[in-house]
Amino acid sequence: MENLSEVLQVRRDKLAHLREIGQDPFKIEKYERTNFTTDILNDFDGYEGKEVRVAGRIMAKRDMGKASFIDIQDSEGKIQSYVRKDAIGEEVYNIFKTYDIGDIIGLSGTVFRTQKEEISIKADSVILLSKSLQVLPEKWHGLKDQEIRYRQRYVDLIVNPEVKEKFLMRSKIIKTMKSYFDEEGFLEVDTPVLSTIAGGASARPFITHHNTLDIDMYMRIANELYLKRLIVGGFDRVYEMGKMFRNEGMSMKHNPEYTAVELYAAYEDYDYMMRLTETVVAKCCEAVHGTTEIEFQGTKLDFTPPWRRASMHDLVEQKTGVNFYAIETDEEAKKVAKEKLHLEVEKHYTKGHLVNLAFEEFCESDLVQPTFVLHHPVEVSPLAKRNPDNPAITNRFEAFVNTWEIANAFSELNDPIDQKQRFEDQLKQREAGDDEAHMMDDDFVNALEVGLPPTGGLGIGVDRLIMLLTDSVSIRDVILFPTMKPIK
Repeated sequence: MENLSEVLQVRRDKLAHLREIGQDPFKIEKYERTNFTTDILNDFDGYEGKEVRVAGRIMAKRDMGKASFIDIQDSEGKIQSYVRKDAIGEEVYNIFKTYDIGDIIGLSGTVFRTQKEEISIKADSVILLSKSLQVLPEKWHGLKDQEIRYRQRYVDLIVNPEVKEKFLMRSKIIKTMKSYFDEEGFLEVDTPVLSTIAGGASARPFITHHNTLDIDMYMRIANELYLKRLIVGGFDRVYEMGKMFRNEGMSMKHNPEYTAVELYAAYEDYDYMMRLTETVVAKCCEAVHGTTEIEFQGTKLDFTPPWRRASMHDLVEQKTGVNFYAIETDEEAKKVAKEKLHLEVEKHYTKGHLVNLAFEEFCESDLVQPTFVLHHPVEVSPLAKRNPDNPAITNRFEAFVNTWEIANAFSELNDPIDQKQRFEDQLKQREAGDDEAHMMDDDFVNALEVGLPPTGGLGIGVDRLIMLLTDSVSIRDVILFPTMKPIK
């Protein structure tokens, strides 16, 4: 730390000297550049011998007395420059020699190829645009500490080019999703992030306080209920992509704030949403890889539609030999779950809860290739329409890939009487200790009473999808600034 402090002090001393001689880089507001590095590297024949102006960060510097080689990195890539004292003048060159790795410069010159056949710029002008007062990680070992990489993403992006490429892929995936939804006739909308009711999902919310109104408010855990209100209001197809906030645990797949997209289509059902899901994921995969078949951490995944479809209760019965719906009472079902399957059972659990619990415990780990798991129990699907042939289950699906849930969808419940009863059942679950159970939303019930047409709805976890398509094992690798525990 003592040596590092000396290095940092040297940089500050250099800045002080520049200010003394009237060359404060922080007073420069603009630099006119004509090209990016990749323009030149990709079209040497077109640029050879021509004057260019580039700007970027010094990533390497090799002084050789009266001349120097530097590597300049901009937002597109990196190029070498040859700087000679007799070309830029002795006074400027002497100042240039004090520049450090990490400094941001503007440089003009002519394009040529060195004796070692490296495309370079022969500088005729160099100007310091910003002085770096910190030291970048050294070239050969880079920035390896994962915690520091997440906390100092700006440094991570500078010294690890593959990280930047991953976020360029993220942008392309999001653009592909939005473009496809637009083509399908969906309207992109914005709905509230703050609300007096946390609804649309079963999750623990973040609570904040509105000082003027003197009321507690919740950061949204989903935007479902507002989007369905828009369907009631006459928009046939809507979608919103944005941040959701859930006050839950953190893991390789969970960040307290994450990106999701939800969309709703009037006069459609969950079967349409399955086709839409497998299509948009396949399109995203093709956009970044040129194919629908990829590898994730050595496992081959095939996103080519159609994906496998399987009912949750069938998967549970196949795996455990237990058909919970054939058991007469909830109490008997809980006994089987405890004694035969050795599951931890809560007091308020019904047969539907046990099907869902057994699925999570025994079946999810088998779902590697893209699979739609259908027909969730009504107890864990308070906003989904019941299956007409079996009212104990719903016309709902979750999409699983690599054992991860990446999407959730259903034929939306539009019966206001049934919806109110389910909200009331959820309230009982909250009173029994389930702090993730849904709250009562009287206004949403009122909206259903006005009239919601038959509607299909879908939510996709954008971050998890991007993890799969960029071969990333942690959600923090695909979020620019993930939530981190503060350093004391």
